[in-house]
Amino acid sequence: MTSLPAILAELDALTNWENRPRTDMRVSLAPMRDLMARLGNPHRTFRAVHVTGTKGKGSVCALVAAGLRRAGFHVGRYGSPHLEHVTERVHVNGAPVADETLAHALAHALDAYKAARASGTDGGNASWFDLLTAGAFLIFRDAGIAWAAIEVGLGGRYDSTNVVEGEVAVVTNVELEHTEVLGKTREAIAYEKIGILKPGAVLVTPLGLEDAAGRILAEQADLLHARIERVALAADASIAERNLAVAARVLDVIGASTPGVGAALLDPPTQAMARLPGRMEHVTHDGLQLVLDGAHVPFNIAQVLRDLAQDTALHGPCIAVLALGADKDAAGFLRELSGKVAHLIVTEAEKKVRMYPASDLAALAQSAGLDTEIAPTLEAAMERAYAGAGARGGWVLVTGSLYLVGAVRTLAARASQSQAGGSLSAPDHAPTPAPRSR
Repeated sequence: MTSLPAILAELDALTNWENRPRTDMRVSLAPMRDLMARLGNPHRTFRAVHVTGTKGKGSVCALVAAGLRRAGFHVGRYGSPHLEHVTERVHVNGAPVADETLAHALAHALDAYKAARASGTDGGNASWFDLLTAGAFLIFRDAGIAWAAIEVGLGGRYDSTNVVEGEVAVVTNVELEHTEVLGKTREAIAYEKIGILKPGAVLVTPLGLEDAAGRILAEQADLLHARIERVALAADASIAERNLAVAARVLDVIGASTPGVGAALLDPPTQAMARLPGRMEHVTHDGLQLVLDGAHVPFNIAQVLRDLAQDTALHGPCIAVLALGADKDAAGFLRELSGKVAHLIVTEAEKKVRMYPASDLAALAQSAGLDTEIAPTLEAAMERAYAGAGARGGWVLVTGSLYLVGAVRTLAARASQSQAGGSLSAPDHAPTPAPRSR
């Protein structure tokens, strides 16, 4: 059998919009539909909850999947991006699939792609994400799962995942992000996100008619004869509370026609099992508190900082390590950090990812009044952050990019193996982080 690194190397020859400018991104599901037909339509073999939103969609998927597992179902979960290893994107019954399982599925997806190219049909234009999504759906079919929680990669309407017929569609929130693809206003972005809603399905969202984006969701739901289940959220609700409330409503919706399913399944142990790495994740390093969170838009980092301000485990000033994608609102992000971070260290994640140049980011940070320095490497950034936090009696926040967070997790895992007291606070069910495929 072909190894996963070899299959991924072949996949890397395809267009990967995660690592490229998206201004000319494809706006068609035809390649994905062609692949599905050639593979026997594996996406029709399971029931689906389809989740989109600017933030929180991965956590909502994880909570819904954990609840359905607790109810006794075989459950799949598909999400993106991964932090350390590509198999993190495809979960079956709470665990990432084995390298061999993903390699086998991707090999079949690649065969379909090659056949489409030879025949000159739409599947010959499939992207990297199309093939990975197709592989995930093959795995779910072969594993005999009953339900899948599917996270949208970007937007919704033309996302590769939108071939699924989600019985429940979720829009967690709508803020300005990926405006070069999704539109310059929240209304335009809402229109793209609501594209995952199917006729007669149920929409779960906290956005109401008083919100401009919420009105777009309601208009489209009405056209599709879809029922809306709105989630009431307190203005001061934490990120975790918001995600939990949305997931609970999804389970109640499913439970209306499926005995044994409901919000009560999301008890504290189940919530703990659903906790995702890199989202408000606490790590201890030589007695210092390190928080990892992949927030990369202004409104989200504002919520993260607000929640962390209430965390009694964190003491003293915050030393932040930051890297941002080239397409992010750097000025807005830095404004949220200003006044809340004692010292900022800017760096860049892996060169294969389109990152905001560290020198430009530092200049913006300084203009926002942030005490800032540039670290040429991630290792240097973390060494300086630990030193600064230790000297000031503070703690470290790593944020701005899930790619950055994933790389720091890898460093922390190595440190935990060689230094007493260093440990990742992953859920008990989580596997040991696998090495990144090259």
